[in-house]
This record gives sequence, structure tokens and C-alpha cells, in this order.
Amino acid sequence: MDYSVIMSKRKTLALSVSPSGEVVVRAPYGTSEETVLYFLARHERWLERRLAERRILPRFADGDEVSIAGKRYLVASGARARISGEILFLPAEGREEALIALLKRYTRARMKELLDALCAKYSFSYTGLRVTGARGRWGSCGTNGHISFTFRTAFLPDELAYYLAAHELCHTRNMNHGENFWRDVSAVCPDWKKRRRALKGYLWAMDCL
Repeated sequence: MDYSVIMSKRKTLALSVSPSGEVVVRAPYGTSEETVLYFLARHERWLERRLAERRILPRFADGDEVSIAGKRYLVASGARARISGEILFLPAEGREEALIALLKRYTRARMKELLDALCAKYSFSYTGLRVTGARGRWGSCGTNGHISFTFRTAFLPDELAYYLAAHELCHTRNMNHGENFWRDVSAVCPDWKKRRRALKGYLWAMDCL
């Protein structure tokens, strides 16, 4: 297995796989090659899963199929980024930037609709909605009731987007993951455990675009 090692003043070893599939080990200064190899061996299964995820990342080239909100679309060239029928049109120049802008608009409309429906049904309230390019988390809620989602939620099917909306709205009442928080989540989304587990199957989206 090819890998690179980055030494720094850190105290522990860490492992990551770049979007291009490069395995990177971050280690404290003076770490031996033997220690690095042992560390890689211990995380072999994790690496296999992450590398497999990289192989399924969509390229967004003409002829590719891309899943957005659980629906499959065929990628084709067009003057601007848009979805029409079963086709995702993307410009030949600046394709990635145009797609990100499209997914941000889509995510804002989709998540706002979900949030507003949950607020009307369960008497939640929030102060604002922001769509970001975050890779580390699907969503977040500030103490001021402002909710954020990464545009990568666009790749999730509706039932998982619903869970994320419910999760963040419950944070407007409980800014932690304590017993009261999960009780509120259960009232809105009884099978939240199943949906949260299903999110692990979409971690590849965090490395997409």
C-alpha cells in the first residue's frame, strides 16, 4: 500500500484518505517506520472501507449517473447547471463550481421545506438557515437558533434529510445530546437510530466536490 507520512509536533498518530485516494499518516516527530506500519495494520479494515468509498465517488462527467435526493440523474453538458426531467445539465467550463452552486440552492429549498413543516407540526422555531461546504458534519445548530447544513445533504435520500432536519430542530430546545434531546428526537422521528446508522453509508459524500 502506498502512503505518505507527515511528521509534526503532535502527540498521537492519525490516519486519513484524501479525495484522490492517497493514504496519509500524521505522526509525532521521531516516530519509527515500524510504528507507522503497525498503525496501518491495525486500521486495515477502516482503510479498505475508505478506499472503497473513494472508488465510488461520482466524477460528474457526461454519461455518468448521479443520485440526488434518492433519484438518479444522467449527467450531460448544458449552458448552465440545472435539473430537467432525469438529466443533470452541467456546463463544460467551471463544472464543479456550477454544480456546487446548484446543490447549495437545492439544499436550501429542500431543508427549509422540511424545517418549516416540522416547525408547523411540532411547534419548533429557528432563526435562520445557512448552507455551507462543511465536510466534518451534516448539520449544526447555534445557540441563537440558527441552523446550518452542508450542501452535501443533497446526496441523501429524503428519509435521512428528514432525520437531519429533526435532529437540528431538537437542538433549538436542547443544546446537547442528553436524555431530553433524544426524547424529543424520538417524538419527531421514532426510528432515528436506524436513520442515523444509514448515514454512515453516505460518508463518501463528505469527500465529494
